[in-house]
Amino acid sequence: MIRSARDENPDRLYTLTGGRSRPSRNDFDLVTLIVAECEPARGMQSEHSAILRLCPLPVAVVEIAAELRLPVSITKILLSDLLDAGRITVRHPRTLAGPARLPDHATLEKVLVGLREL
Repeated sequence: MIRSARDENPDRLYTLTGGRSRPSRNDFDLVTLIVAECEPARGMQSEHSAILRLCPLPVAVVEIAAELRLPVSITKILLSDLLDAGRITVRHPRTLAGPARLPDHATLEKVLVGLREL
């Protein structure tokens, strides 16, 4: 059975973030690419380790959230922890000539739902 973020225990989410409701940085959006700079270390929080294992190559924030089955807001907090510790790098997608042509929020939500259903 695949669980949705709505099924997630709020106490668990509170524990994952240490009670924080916002990331320490505003470097992440849904399509920001994350790359691990190191291997998981012994004693790391399991979600931090999972992120590092997922990102030997660039992976979008929305994909990480879907894989971990966590809300994007919680994923961004975990990513900011890793960025603060120098364990990941952040790459913003390059825009082609002209204004950025990123999908709208509704399209990205559909992609996230589709990924969760895989």
